[in-house]
Amino acid sequence: MTVRIGIVSVRDPDYHPNRRLLEAAVNAGFEGILIHPYKIWPHVIAKRLTVTGKTVTDLPQVILPRQGAQIGESSLALIRQFCFMGLHMINGPEAIFIARDKFLTHQVLAHAGLPCLDTVLINRSRGFFQGVRRLGGYPVVVKPASGRQGEGVMCIADQDDAMARALPLLDGRKGLILQRYLPPDGRKDIRALVIGKEVVCAGVLKPVDGEFRSNFHLGAVIHPISLPADLKDMAAFAATTVGCDVAGVDMMIDAEGHPNIVEVNYSPGFKGMEAATGMDIAGCIVRFAVHSYRQKEGKRR
Repeated sequence: MTVRIGIVSVRDPDYHPNRRLLEAAVNAGFEGILIHPYKIWPHVIAKRLTVTGKTVTDLPQVILPRQGAQIGESSLALIRQFCFMGLHMINGPEAIFIARDKFLTHQVLAHAGLPCLDTVLINRSRGFFQGVRRLGGYPVVVKPASGRQGEGVMCIADQDDAMARALPLLDGRKGLILQRYLPPDGRKDIRALVIGKEVVCAGVLKPVDGEFRSNFHLGAVIHPISLPADLKDMAAFAATTVGCDVAGVDMMIDAEGHPNIVEVNYSPGFKGMEAATGMDIAGCIVRFAVHSYRQKEGKRR
């Protein structure tokens, strides 16, 4: 029987990760389909959990959520429905719930004893200035609790800058994150790709001149590296702690060589990493997804 992999995404088949995952599924002898989370709806009818809408005539055996940190509550409910229906999940709802929230991710990682950047969550302007003091003063990094590709991330230089740019973004219900600023000079930004508790590849990202954010989508250049064993273990443990089967783990190494986990991304982009390493990362994800599904099915029999 051909294994069908459902890729949950609001983007079309031309979007790089979707295109590559669909190609990889075909190349490996499987079938990949896109599931738009706003065109399929979970139902609870007569105590039965079902879904209706587009692409539900033949549900996949494997679900690969790919919406990123801005996944909404209705989409998360759909993912949970798939889970309750017995479909095999690559990154289940609890992992997504944690990973989509940067502060919750830091709480979980720090509780597990992993090193993280000093971070404060605030929901009032009074808390903002107290948070700055706790972080040792300006400059500080300000970011939304949920975001993608560096959107909304700012370096705030002083109180006037905070009043002009940061505080207008403050939503008391969602909160705002303040973090200790590490200047790009002397800093090393690392993205490690974890699949099935193993780091399959890693790269160093260098921000463009004048930019402190090291996101590939903002023009950062990525160079492949071989991580030492301790950083491999740290990245794999971070992904496992959040509950991710597949994750991009972002780390910052400060000028003194101390590592910090910055983020665990449950739906990492891999265009830059594939280009830098020459690896078939989409194929690695697809093969892992099917292998783990078959392992689970084998245990049931």
